[in-house]
Amino acid sequence: MRVSVYIPFAVSALLAVLVPWAAPRLPPRRAAWALICTALVTAGAWAGALALLAFTAVGQIPEVAEQGPWSVSLLRAENPVRLVVAVICSLALAVSVLAFGVTARRQARALLRARRDCARLPGGELAVIDDPRPEAYALPGAPGRIVVSRGMLCALDDAERQALLAHERAHLSHRHHVFQLTWRLAAAVNPLLRPLLRSGAFVLERWADEEAAATTGDRTTVARAVARAALATSGARRHPGALAADGGPVPRRVRALLNPPRRPWRLPLIVGALLLVLCCESLAEAAADMDAMFAGAMYPRCTFAEHAAPGAGRRAGGVVVREARQRARAEQQESGVPLPGRADHRRDADESGIERAGGAGEGHRGHLCEAREADRALPAGVPGVPGVPGVPGVPGKEVGDDR
Repeated sequence: MRVSVYIPFAVSALLAVLVPWAAPRLPPRRAAWALICTALVTAGAWAGALALLAFTAVGQIPEVAEQGPWSVSLLRAENPVRLVVAVICSLALAVSVLAFGVTARRQARALLRARRDCARLPGGELAVIDDPRPEAYALPGAPGRIVVSRGMLCALDDAERQALLAHERAHLSHRHHVFQLTWRLAAAVNPLLRPLLRSGAFVLERWADEEAAATTGDRTTVARAVARAALATSGARRHPGALAADGGPVPRRVRALLNPPRRPWRLPLIVGALLLVLCCESLAEAAADMDAMFAGAMYPRCTFAEHAAPGAGRRAGGVVVREARQRARAEQQESGVPLPGRADHRRDADESGIERAGGAGEGHRGHLCEAREADRALPAGVPGVPGVPGVPGVPGKEVGDDR
């Protein structure tokens, strides 16, 4: 956990540098799906790593520790994460959750507005509005609509109009608004994915350009339609949530249309897939290490060591238990804290069996028992020790009491 939990952050930073370079060099359809996978995996790993680091501090809160139950002192001794790092990660996780909620609300309102506008527009799939300003965009809905103004139709010839409509139809048929929504939500969770938004917008426009070129059979006509539509709509306001033919860096789109289609280049996809696999494996390893750390500090293991059957190899652990219990009783008598009840009498009956058990190798459980007895021996009012008689946590109930 000392290293593995931080790998998702490094992978996110590396992909933020590689994506703007690799996305334009891939076929647009493959690039869009690759960016979707990248956004989902890195955003989830980012949130998971923050949650793991934050819980190392949350687990030391007495009210949380008593639900385990585990020893706060032992957990603090074995925790490799500094408290300041855990607190910063807790704040970052809270900010990510808040940003996700705000972005989700904003995107939901934009989609609802687009659906309402689709229902109000006249005609079928194509809606022509009487507006001299040149506009053309695709509105997502059920079903989606293509909106073209009279000014845009006048700015293009017949072949360019067909190319423009094919472009907008590709946005609707492939549900490109879902891609945009996913990338925006992922960037809200993981701020290192902000470059993915710009690359994703360019990839979607290139995807629609290639679909239009395949439909019309003329890449030059599509390039000319894209360029003239961009010049005509320069500075025009667009409907929120709409996808338009003049979106993205138009000169790069036109240059890509005037050149032959790119041959598939698999190296960026392979490198990206390996990085995502590394991200998932490191997060799983960190989660397993953290689970082992908390399991090693839990009190029930100490109870199991104390009640072990003879012959299981508990001599070293039994000696530690007896010495820790003797110190705890002496401190309890000096401080005036009442001695524990029948749970300790039951453990006394098993103590001789533990000491008679031969062998070694159980030092870890012996340390757990020592930490547990040390926690129980603390006087009343000492914070951070859950389940101790006289200490706030579980009043009237002893740790290890199975009633």
